[in-house]
Amino acid sequence: MTDSFAFLIITLVIILAFEAVNGWTDAPNAIATVVSTRVLSPTAAVGMAAVFNLLGALSGTAVATTIGKGIVDIHAVTLETVAASALAVIIWSSTAAYFGLPTSESHGLVAAIAGAGVATAGTGVLLWEGWEKVFIGLGAAVVFGGLGGLLLMIVLLWLLRKATPTLTRRLFGPLQLCSAAFMAWSHGTADGQKAMGVMAMALAIYYPERGFGVPLWVILLSASTMGVATAFGGWRIIKTLGMRLTQLQPVHGFAAETAAALTITVSSRFGIPLSTTHTIGSAIMGVGATRRLSAVRWGIAYNIIMAWVLTFPICFGLGWLIAWLIPG
Repeated sequence: MTDSFAFLIITLVIILAFEAVNGWTDAPNAIATVVSTRVLSPTAAVGMAAVFNLLGALSGTAVATTIGKGIVDIHAVTLETVAASALAVIIWSSTAAYFGLPTSESHGLVAAIAGAGVATAGTGVLLWEGWEKVFIGLGAAVVFGGLGGLLLMIVLLWLLRKATPTLTRRLFGPLQLCSAAFMAWSHGTADGQKAMGVMAMALAIYYPERGFGVPLWVILLSASTMGVATAFGGWRIIKTLGMRLTQLQPVHGFAAETAAALTITVSSRFGIPLSTTHTIGSAIMGVGATRRLSAVRWGIAYNIIMAWVLTFPICFGLGWLIAWLIPG
């Protein structure tokens, strides 16, 4: 086994570690609301999320293609670039999760790829077409997630205006199981493909004659890793999103999850690397605001938003630094 092949294996292992962190820290995106409303126990919710994350990750490769060959010119970067970008996100996401802050692995990864790519080959390595999709995803997460949650909740409140709280909870308990499963599946369609794209990127760099493609074994390996990692959950983030940000009932959880999952699913079909964290966080804020603006704990929301904002520069900087430090 040559040194370069050995480093390919090391790079793939690092990417799988990133996918594990992705599944571990992003599991709360799908289950925070269903746990906080007590429709499911934490253990049952994490198990459900693991299964549907796996199924979602197997559903396509459009996002993987954007991540793998749309952010930087893969002909100008190296395996060190790929390894550095995955390491950068692992460091940032694990640190933020320790403090209970939900971050976006999607934006962290594209920022880290950009930073590592610039360190390797200069600013000319960046590709505008892929970044255009990133910025579209950033706007869609906030606008369609937040506004969708707000509007859907307004419609539900009007439809249920004569229903008793007991009837509403009895009706939306089972419905929230469906929306939580949909959210977990949509998370897999988006975030489950991130590692696939980066692994395909590494393979295309090592085997340039084969071109860019996402082999079946990469899909299965990435999806399985995310599913297993999701089973470990991220309990501090669950508490932040589902319990500290605003008080939720099953009808609120249903509205937030449905609005977020629809936004993520549609975006994924167009290869837009949308942040599931941004989307469900925005949807929860939108749903909470229908009660009254003060129902959202804006101090907690501010901390979450700051973590989102910091993800781009921190992961870009970490990606650049690690790529610069790794001997080429």
